Amino acid sequence: METIARYIMFAGIALFLIGGGIFLASKFGIPLGRLPGDIRIEGENGSFYFPLTSSILVSVVLTVLASLIVKFSKSQIEGRYG
Repeated sequence: METIARYIMFAGIALFLIGGGIFLASKFGIPLGRLPGDIRIEGENGSFYFPLTSSILVSVVLTVLASLIVKFSKSQIEGRYG
């Protein structure tokens, strides 16, 4: 049961950090969702929107952050046990 609780807490922290990042991006003027390359098709009966460039940008940033976290955690583990 403790394992599930930990995963839920980490997911909550991750969501909080993602929300804070989006909030800061809007405060600093980074137009996520309105970048060149985001697809927007509007017609008479509806519209379609796919933020392609914004998705790629967020993916690259999260990949860099995840790799830094993994690298840092491996160095901490090796320093502790190596």
